Amino acid sequence: MNATVMVIGYGNDLRSDDGIGQRIADEIASWHLSAVKSLAVHQLTPELADALANAELAIFVDAYIPSEFFDVRVRSLSPSIENAIAGHTADPQSLLALTQTLYGHCPPALWVTVPGVNFEFGDRISEITETGKAIALGKIMQILDKFKNFWMKSNLC
Repeated sequence: MNATVMVIGYGNDLRSDDGIGQRIADEIASWHLSAVKSLAVHQLTPELADALANAELAIFVDAYIPSEFFDVRVRSLSPSIENAIAGHTADPQSLLALTQTLYGHCPPALWVTVPGVNFEFGDRISEITETGKAIALGKIMQILDKFKNFWMKSNLC
């Protein structure tokens, strides 16, 4: 697999479940997949646009506060300037829009969100979020497999 997938896990790792994005990104980095670059960051910053400009697929990973269902969600993302970058932080859609504007290219992107119930100061992950981590890692592996198969088929001579 020669195409590059950029996984960006973000959140505050000092706020319990909010750090799950970083933990997932760190675990993916430990897989040592040659075509996957995985970053664990506290927040999405404009500087990440450079890395995204060279990616063939972007996967953002974050925690969310569930209102009803406690499921791991995978959604497609599109560039959007609806939530403009404020100072040094961004959301995935505005970061994709910035990448498009600066580099003329923005990769297809997915947003994997894991339910979180404890956002208090600390580094312990709740049982719900720990379960969500395992599910999210499985879904990301499936995404990577599908992407690899698609990329290989579309690049056959």
